[in-house]
Amino acid sequence: MVGWAIALHGGGGDIQLDYPDELRIPREIALRHCLDVGVSAFKSGKPPLDVVELVVRELENQPVFNAGKGSVLTAECTIEMEASIMDGKTKRCGAVSGLNTVVNPISLARLVMEKTPHVYLAFNAAEAFARAHGVETVETSHLITPENIQRLKQAKEFNRVQLDYTSPGPKAQGYHGESQTGTVGCVAVDSAGNLASATSTGGYVNKMAGRIGDSPIIGAGTYANHLCAVSATGQGEDIIRGTVARDVAALMEYKGLSLTEAAAYVIDQSVPKGSCGFIAVSANGEVTMPFNTNGMFRACATEDGYTEIGIWPKNQNH
Repeated sequence: MVGWAIALHGGGGDIQLDYPDELRIPREIALRHCLDVGVSAFKSGKPPLDVVELVVRELENQPVFNAGKGSVLTAECTIEMEASIMDGKTKRCGAVSGLNTVVNPISLARLVMEKTPHVYLAFNAAEAFARAHGVETVETSHLITPENIQRLKQAKEFNRVQLDYTSPGPKAQGYHGESQTGTVGCVAVDSAGNLASATSTGGYVNKMAGRIGDSPIIGAGTYANHLCAVSATGQGEDIIRGTVARDVAALMEYKGLSLTEAAAYVIDQSVPKGSCGFIAVSANGEVTMPFNTNGMFRACATEDGYTEIGIWPKNQNH
């Protein structure tokens, strides 16, 4: 077997090459830090499910990404966070939506997987479940950043659903084909081929209250089985329609494609251009991080010492 491998993302979208350094650098530093957390976890012998949860928790705690602290605001000026996690070996999974006080939604998703007979809990029931299990919660105001109050104000001014990495302005009006959110995710495989995936997000700026995206939907934003683990970011509605994460696994399973081949097909054929990116690892340690948007905040590392941190296509990165 090839050794362990890990990949993570901090969202994709219409990230222009002139993306300001004061926004880019903190995100790159956060990616590097979270990658280091994952690598250390593997080196200390943690299984992939623990690694992806740990890394996504760390990503949720970074206010520069749209998950956990730093989640964007709905049209009602509320936060509605969502997350999911899946263990490839057993296909056990857990998902949550509509959270507004839980510090780490990904850990609540894992609790749903481990402590209930269900896959998915949402809104008040999910919040009550969190309190019943002593999960860390805070006043919603602690999760809201000044930047996101400003983002909502801009989005309302332009009367649009605004995605994280889009500049506000007249040309950005309209909904379809726009850039993506700062959703976060992590996929991991150990040297025995065990796989896991985890994804977490705050959704879209100015989204309708109650809107649920792809991140907590197993088979859309998150999927893991015995062949691969996938975590997606992008236009949630398009990712749901394309069953993106499951499609990668299905192409490997039924068509015998490699991870890279399956991922390339899905990015080209299953979703509209400019709508999606994802990270994926296979049971034999292959890693791929394709996207059809201008950029995607991403990082990966493998046991043989390879690491990569990027935003734009490889020939354009700073």
